[in-house]
Amino acid sequence: MNDWTTDELDKVGSADELEVAPLRPDGSQRAYVPVWVVRVGDNLYVRSYRGREGAWYRSAVDQREGRIRAGGVERAVAFEPDGADQEAVDEAYRAKYARYGDTYLDPMLRPGATETTLRLAAR
Repeated sequence: MNDWTTDELDKVGSADELEVAPLRPDGSQRAYVPVWVVRVGDNLYVRSYRGREGAWYRSAVDQREGRIRAGGVERAVAFEPDGADQEAVDEAYRAKYARYGDTYLDPMLRPGATETTLRLAAR
């Protein structure tokens, strides 16, 4: 289920950063961590700058649930590795975050990070 409203997609998709807090194995929420978020169509995507080594990413993949907040929106989400069109997601990262330059953008476009692309499904 992906029940984002258009307003939520607009607000979260245009936010510079999103705070993500996956659940722990015991069901408690981890602390929020800032990550970059992009919108492609009616979907929101995040990636781990540190690839599979990112602690928030490992928790998101293991537990598949958590919360996000950005642009005045706070929602429970499911983290879904859905086989997104990586070129479209890459282009969204380039368009949105080009101002940060190669130092920060390039790592988000490398295979180690692209392999961690997760779609955020609203709960």
